Amino acid sequence: MLTEDHVARELFRDGMSRLAGAVNIVTTMAETGPVGFTASAVCSVSDQPPTLLVCVNNGSSVAPAFRAAQSLCVNTVGPRYAELARLFGGRTPMADRFAQSVWHDGITGAPMLDEALVSFDCRVSERAEVATHSVLFCRVVDVRMSVEDLRASVWFGRRFHELD
Repeated sequence: MLTEDHVARELFRDGMSRLAGAVNIVTTMAETGPVGFTASAVCSVSDQPPTLLVCVNNGSSVAPAFRAAQSLCVNTVGPRYAELARLFGGRTPMADRFAQSVWHDGITGAPMLDEALVSFDCRVSERAEVATHSVLFCRVVDVRMSVEDLRASVWFGRRFHELD
């Protein structure tokens, strides 16, 4: 079904539920302390220079912190952190979200999750406002990878799935 020059919102959302995405906890350090949210809207832009794209919903509680952020960390998680990803995706207070795991400061000062599958510590290099979201282009300045547990999680069909 077309609405003006695009498909209806619900049709788009249903289609997107079939586009599998990695489960990421995106974090930054705000004036009030650490801030983070769960995102599947993260992707590689380039490897010269290494750059990621992160989308933040402008209506979310974390939007003001990420609009002001000069740095952030993309922490990709596996099944062992499914509950933590749910906490970061909900209305749990920030302090409670960060209290559930072990974090350390990355080079940029953004919180890095200990034992994430991979953490990309980034400086925000560009921003764009597109419809309901802020699109952050992020230069990767450090990468930390876990050697402990290499099982991944993807968000597909509006739920988490484990990959071996």
